[in-house]
Amino acid sequence: MVTTTTMTTSIPMGNMTTDPEKQPLPNGPPQTRSSFVNIVRLPLRCAEKRSSQDKIFKRSSANMDNPALQAGDAGNYNATNEPYTNRDGKWKDSYDPEPNAVSQMDLVEDGDENKERGNWSNKADYILSCIGYAVGLGNVWRFPYLAFENGGGAFLIPYIVMLVFAGLPIFLLETSLGQFASQGPIRVWRCLPLFQGIGYTQVIASALVGIYYNCIIAYTLFYLFSSFTSDLPWRTCDNTWNTGDCVDTNSLANWTGNLSDRVSPSEEYWDRYMLSRSAGIGEPVTVKWQLALCLLLAWIVVYFSLIKGIKSSGKVVYFTATFPYVVLLILLIRGVTLDGALEGIKFFIVPKWSQIANAKVWKDAAAQIFFSLSAAWGGLLTLASYNKFKNNTIHDALIVALTNCATSVFAGFVIFSILGHMALKLNVTVPEVAKSGFGLAFVAYPEALTLLPVSPLWAIIFFLMLFTLGLDSQFTIVETVATAICDGWPALLRKKKWLVMLCIAVCCYLLAMPCLTHAGIYHVQLIDSYAGTYPLIIVAIMECIGISYLYGLRRFCKDIAMMAGYQPNYYWQANWAFITPALLTFVLIFSFVFHEDVSYGDYEYPLWAVTLGNLILVFCAIWIPGVAIFWLIVTPGSFMERLRKVTSPTDTWGPHLPQHRDERYANMANPSQGIGAKYTPNDGTKL
Repeated sequence: MVTTTTMTTSIPMGNMTTDPEKQPLPNGPPQTRSSFVNIVRLPLRCAEKRSSQDKIFKRSSANMDNPALQAGDAGNYNATNEPYTNRDGKWKDSYDPEPNAVSQMDLVEDGDENKERGNWSNKADYILSCIGYAVGLGNVWRFPYLAFENGGGAFLIPYIVMLVFAGLPIFLLETSLGQFASQGPIRVWRCLPLFQGIGYTQVIASALVGIYYNCIIAYTLFYLFSSFTSDLPWRTCDNTWNTGDCVDTNSLANWTGNLSDRVSPSEEYWDRYMLSRSAGIGEPVTVKWQLALCLLLAWIVVYFSLIKGIKSSGKVVYFTATFPYVVLLILLIRGVTLDGALEGIKFFIVPKWSQIANAKVWKDAAAQIFFSLSAAWGGLLTLASYNKFKNNTIHDALIVALTNCATSVFAGFVIFSILGHMALKLNVTVPEVAKSGFGLAFVAYPEALTLLPVSPLWAIIFFLMLFTLGLDSQFTIVETVATAICDGWPALLRKKKWLVMLCIAVCCYLLAMPCLTHAGIYHVQLIDSYAGTYPLIIVAIMECIGISYLYGLRRFCKDIAMMAGYQPNYYWQANWAFITPALLTFVLIFSFVFHEDVSYGDYEYPLWAVTLGNLILVFCAIWIPGVAIFWLIVTPGSFMERLRKVTSPTDTWGPHLPQHRDERYANMANPSQGIGAKYTPNDGTKL
């Protein structure tokens, strides 16, 4: 049972005890708060204003010139330059709301701006990390097939429309929130406590995806190691795992039967050897030790890349985020020089204008742009929280989003040029060899590579590219979970982030064991279908509604202006308030109405597995109403008073560093900033 202490007076931001579980009342003893409330870090202290806060928020350059401060004794003076002690007689600063942060408050020009959390070493680290997170496996194995299936070149029209009116607005909203407060996906919702469940949903969904996503990376490692041979093992039917239905790819040119009746060597390698796939998800199975070793290696790479947080991952992405483009360019040059490549590219780009009127095409375009940008997962917000305050998030959103879309189109040319050559060699049409998802990455494309000279070399390059594409996304997925945990207990865990990363890696590795069995692919497909779909669309809709109508759209635009130097124009504002939530609501309703139960190929999941998938969905989404109800219950006052408090920013909401918070309050002079609670700045004027 969770117990909380209700505080009815406003607490100065200093006078903090060193115990993160205790927060003293003014001139009084510490009061213990629950661990749950501590991680949420949501002190509802909006009832009273203290005159001391007027001075606290005026800590300016005059204070910073104080000799005691310059001598490193910032912790011995309060906002009025008078000595100040707590009950234990220890010197404490009366400004900073975070424990153990006062002595690290000064800005270092050539170092980290935020001494407590750290910052990206430079802008390139952040941009490459965002590109690596957004550009993932889906850009290579999902978008090309979606475009081919939904009208070829005509699909680019709804795709670009959805980018402009759904993808970009959510991207900017999340990165701006994270950068403004320098907090992870849970604590950033101090701006709107009622919606803090959004952060929990994002972290839990990211954790679930992190479990199975590394298994897919393990698949790429398995294929990568298998490619170091003179003859690719999926080229012929002469292996122990092949059946009598297998027909060599090189023999298909003379094949007289129906193509659907044959089984390719690459398909049997994937199904019967790599996966050793069982007949169903409920079959008695054992862990495939080769995959377990590959997954262990994948987690070792992820852990050591993140051992120093963004400081280490920010350097690794210089390779992992750029190498795929080098490979795609090499594969494109090789692909377009092959016979039949032009025919394959035509299937990809020639528009079928009749498809534009199909609602499913627009739904697929919205879903693809939404998920390919990795919006609403909390990862973008996490990456942006390590930015320096004076960073233009608007420019960043445009750079990353356009790069992501261009990569998808570029990958389409690479994939279909090779598939066109494969169709010519097999004497079939391009649609007969085109596949999506696992079928493209691990069956169709590897089979096409066997038709090239020096095929093992091309296979090594291709699977190394898939490995790096997956790693970038996994870095941010794990960083999102770790940041949320460390932000919850900053004094205890922030300096031991390596230990948090280790615990996450070990737990995720053990929880992934079902995904490494002979029925593993069924588990991967199940989690992917339920954890990463509906909850995230709901999150994006709630983000738009909460920021636009409760926090206040004008207030949010002023927040962005403090960082970028100017306010977002009406295009952004109209999208956040009306267009984006309307489009995403359409996608959500359409997906519910035309919902299809999860399947893998021809295999239909049993009822108990579908029920399990629905429980995963509910477990991810239940935090949104659950946390809202929790705060409505524990907040003091009448129902309307409680509702007003939990739909108002807390008194700890704002820029993390004092120099930025002073500037923020100085700039917020407009008396009306949208619906929601009003701040009380230095002069006592209501904003």
